[in-house]
Amino acid sequence: MQVESIYQEEYGDTNKKTELISKIPSIENQESKIINKMALNQVIKNLNDKERQIILLRYYKDKTQTQIGELLGISQVQVSRIEKKVLEKMKQKLEA
Repeated sequence: MQVESIYQEEYGDTNKKTELISKIPSIENQESKIINKMALNQVIKNLNDKERQIILLRYYKDKTQTQIGELLGISQVQVSRIEKKVLEKMKQKLEA
């Protein structure tokens, strides 16, 4: 096995020279993503059951407001209002 420098130049698909280090994801970027995900999970965890269910169905299960309304036995308009209110609450908590 040959050890190579992370600063070694190589040719990519476009025949353009790039260093190997440029292909390694930034550690700071990864840490930031992890911290953001943890903060988001904490905010979601603190929502009430209906709010959490709407957010999870809407953004993690890609359900429409109409589908969510049918699942929860409420109207699409109610889902829309709750979603808007919850997103604003989440935004405020994440900015704090």
